[in-house]
Amino acid sequence: MGAGHDHGHSHAPAGGTATAAYVGRLRVALSITLTVMVVEIVGGILADSLALVADAAHMATDALGLGMALLAIHFANRPATGNRTFGYARAEILAALANCLLLLGVGGYVLYEAIQRFVTPADTEGGLTIVFGAIGLVANMISLTLLMRGQKESLNVRGAFLEVAADALGSLAVIVSAVVILTTGWQAADPIASLVIGLMIVPRTVKLLRETLDVLLESAPKDVDMTEVRTHILALDGVEDVHDLHAWTITSGMPVLSAHVVVRSDVLSAIGHEKMLHELQNCLGDHFDVEHCTFQLEPSGHAEHEARLCH
Repeated sequence: MGAGHDHGHSHAPAGGTATAAYVGRLRVALSITLTVMVVEIVGGILADSLALVADAAHMATDALGLGMALLAIHFANRPATGNRTFGYARAEILAALANCLLLLGVGGYVLYEAIQRFVTPADTEGGLTIVFGAIGLVANMISLTLLMRGQKESLNVRGAFLEVAADALGSLAVIVSAVVILTTGWQAADPIASLVIGLMIVPRTVKLLRETLDVLLESAPKDVDMTEVRTHILALDGVEDVHDLHAWTITSGMPVLSAHVVVRSDVLSAIGHEKMLHELQNCLGDHFDVEHCTFQLEPSGHAEHEARLCH
């Protein structure tokens, strides 16, 4: 009979998932984003600047994304139940997915409106646009500083970070376009800046969407080579085979691995199941960033027995 063993620790902080460690910074970033959004809407109306309005629209999406990230943390930290054995940790990934879809929608809207502004030009006030664009840029740089560390550990925080980064570049584009309008009177600089903002939103969003879908489709973590994992397991003394090898990610900072390992009966008898399980855990822990592992130890011929039972 096989022996199961689950050993390891989540890489998430003790208080919950990877995103949970940055809840305070996410709240501050949300407050900053909402404030700048209102300021840029007012500025866009006063200066008749599509670039400012476009940046404010992106800010609105950022605010919604940050709000969803905070809501996801609330659900993700709820305890596991008999039916939801991993709790609500996957809520963070669902929030990241919703974030991506919103970003793609906003990016498309900005591109459409920019093209319309070429068809129907407007008289943008360059001076006001510079003032409001500068306010947005400073605020975005503060938010980026707050989220810099967390974006390396959590897809949700990374989504928020990329949104704010795009906003910062958007604010810079707004300022540049306003300077061009002030110095040359060339009004087309405003919709061009809007196009730049839209084109910055989409590629980053597609990259984040791909990573998010990898988690939802339970692909192996990107830093785990499954061929190497198999090789390391098979290299242990007494291991004859490994099958049903799977690795996936529950949410940011929670990689999981499971495998059925066929071990020679004489080796199991000599060292015992517990020592064999520790050797497997140590083998993977030394080479791969996956500590939450479940192994089923099987004697030779057990896989064929399972196959007959299944048929």
